[in-house]
Amino acid sequence: MKIKPNAEFMRLALREAQKNLSDMRGGPFGACIVKGNKVIAISRNTVLKQDATCHAEINAIRKASKKLRTYDLSGCWIYSTTEPCPMCFSAIHWSGINVLVYGNSIADAKSVGFNELPISSDRMKKLGRAKLKITSGCMRDEANQLFKKWDRLPNKKLY
Repeated sequence: MKIKPNAEFMRLALREAQKNLSDMRGGPFGACIVKGNKVIAISRNTVLKQDATCHAEINAIRKASKKLRTYDLSGCWIYSTTEPCPMCFSAIHWSGINVLVYGNSIADAKSVGFNELPISSDRMKKLGRAKLKITSGCMRDEANQLFKKWDRLPNKKLY
C-alpha cells in the first residue's frame, strides 16, 4: 500500500517546531498526530524546559493519549519534522500508531550538532519487526530550513 502524506499535517508540525527558534524550550523538532483527517495532537520538543524525554513525538503521544483516553493510538498517523530517535520510535511502536511520516533524517540532525544515535527508523522497524509504515523525506527542504535557522542562532543549546 502506497502511503500518501498530507502536507498540511506536516506544515502543522513544522510551524510548531518553528516556535522553539524564538523561545528556546527545545530543539527545532515538531510532531502532529492525526486520526482520519482530524488533528489529535500537535507538540514540539521541550527538553530544555522539562526533561530529556520531552521530545516532540513523546509530547504528542502523551497529548493524544490524554485526549483519546487510551494508550492505544492505532489508526493514527504521526508526522514528525525529523526522523525519530530510538526512544521516540519505540514509543510510536508501543502506542500502536500505524504510520510514521517524517521530514529530515537523523544524519541531518547530527550535521547541525544534535547528539543523535545513528539508528534509522527503518533499522528499528526491522529489528523490532514493527508493522509501522514509514514515509521519509516529506517536506525535507522545509525541515532542513528549520535546522539552518537553528544553526545560525547565537543562543542555541545542543543536547
